[in-house]
Amino acid sequence: MQFLVMVKKNGAGRAMYERGEWPENIHEEFENMGAFNETLAKDGFKILDMGGLKPTSSATRIDFTDAKKPKTIDGPFAECKELVGGFWLLEAPSKEALVERLSHAPMPFGETLEIRPLFSEEDLAAIG
Repeated sequence: MQFLVMVKKNGAGRAMYERGEWPENIHEEFENMGAFNETLAKDGFKILDMGGLKPTSSATRIDFTDAKKPKTIDGPFAECKELVGGFWLLEAPSKEALVERLSHAPMPFGETLEIRPLFSEEDLAAIG
């Protein structure tokens, strides 16, 4: 099964992220995450892709609320309630196995991980 794991920024970590500031120990945090990613692969979780996202000041939204005329909005997005700062695209034997494994991820700034399964070919075939 394939899953998108979104790393959501919270609290002080979110504010730093949006300002484009890095914590003093960022190199250590990158090393910790790199080591964790190596253990994911060793434990049989396939990393299909992963990355960090730049702050919303560099983002653009296209709002299709009015389908006749989409609205383009440039960041930053002060009104957003949840802020995705990074992601993994993983293949795992099950959601339960992934939840267990990711519960040990190094998230020093109080991030929240949201795990979402991707539709499979079988799921789409069942739609008819």
